[in-house]
Amino acid sequence: MPRTKNLEPNLAAFLDMIAISEIGLKLLSKSDDGYNVVVGGTLFEGYSTHPNKLVPLPNLGINSTAAGRYQLLRRYFVSYKKQLNLPDFSPESQDAIALQQIRERKAIPDILAGRFDEAVKKCSNIWASLPGAGYGQQENELSKLRTAFVQAGGVLA
Repeated sequence: MPRTKNLEPNLAAFLDMIAISEIGLKLLSKSDDGYNVVVGGTLFEGYSTHPNKLVPLPNLGINSTAAGRYQLLRRYFVSYKKQLNLPDFSPESQDAIALQQIRERKAIPDILAGRFDEAVKKCSNIWASLPGAGYGQQENELSKLRTAFVQAGGVLA
């Protein structure tokens, strides 16, 4: 569940769906609800800043600094921290960044209206695990993500 209070239920469910897609249920349950996960499955301690760990992912032929519930790259954290005047990499800051990314893709009206498929399509270039992302990484099936959204309390149109 997102740590940001008073989120509209569909927005909260969409954030949960992203975390499930990016991290998986198993790792979510073994961590601080994903907020302290480094790409590859290790955990970090403390939320004063992004952990900035460069992790080799040989199966994909890349290195990544993705971390947190929404697997944010460090370079984006630096920009959003300044833009949103965030104090740290806390769960609330991570939620704020994910919401801003969704806002920038103009997907919030779709999420609020329950147009899940459209919202995922608009956000697919942000999160590599979403269908249609095209980053060469494992993309989850839309039907499974839709189920995760509904199980998290989201309502479809």
